[in-house]
Amino acid sequence: MVAEELRAGERLDGLPSQQIQIIQNPDMFSYSLDAVLLAYFAKPKQKGRGLSVDLGAGTGAIGLFYAAKVTGQVKLVELQQDLAEMAQRSVVLNHLEDRVSVIHSDMQEIFADIKPGSVDTVLSNPPYFSVNEKTKQNLDEHYQLARHEIAIDLPRLAQVANKLLKNNGKFYLVHRPDRLEDIMSALAARKLAVKRIQFVYGKADREANMVLVEAIKAGKPGGVRILPPIIAYTANDEYTPQVQEILYGQPWQL
Repeated sequence: MVAEELRAGERLDGLPSQQIQIIQNPDMFSYSLDAVLLAYFAKPKQKGRGLSVDLGAGTGAIGLFYAAKVTGQVKLVELQQDLAEMAQRSVVLNHLEDRVSVIHSDMQEIFADIKPGSVDTVLSNPPYFSVNEKTKQNLDEHYQLARHEIAIDLPRLAQVANKLLKNNGKFYLVHRPDRLEDIMSALAARKLAVKRIQFVYGKADREANMVLVEAIKAGKPGGVRILPPIIAYTANDEYTPQVQEILYGQPWQL
């Protein structure tokens, strides 16, 4: 794609380590480090040969970054038409039409397109804020839906993931640490057993600002592993060597 093929307000952002480019429009929605880290954190089943689904895909960043480290099919599910259309153009841009497809749909109505119990891996970067929290009313619809639990909340997201997954399939999500109790409750109620947790810190001397979670459908209870933390920035506001490697290093391995 050449620059003149981008539409008004759009830009190309990329992940060099995965050799993936994403079409974005900052006036609608743009992915950030949380999307990259979720795709990196997720561990494919069966060497990535099975079906993976990105719920609430936005411009497709998580699913496309993840697709670069698996060999199976990846489906990107997105409610907002403008974002789904951008995601589809990014699929074409990255020459992944044979393995990655975009479904413009409410994730709660996806089961005619994706058979229940057919998915090996579900990924999601859901809205972080519950609707009873104070919101900035000047945000446009794209940001409202992406940031606040208007179209989907944690219990309903967990239910969709459970219905899509095979037994022992994996569900991955990134969220805010202050919602961890809600996350654990929603997953446990829907037979999704948490197995790995990794906290992300903006800087080493600050509280965690992200949490990455892996859960297994119908997994045995107990055995939760807390992984070493990811520190995003140095005291000089530069990426740490760990994050530099994730962003710019060698392609992620299975």
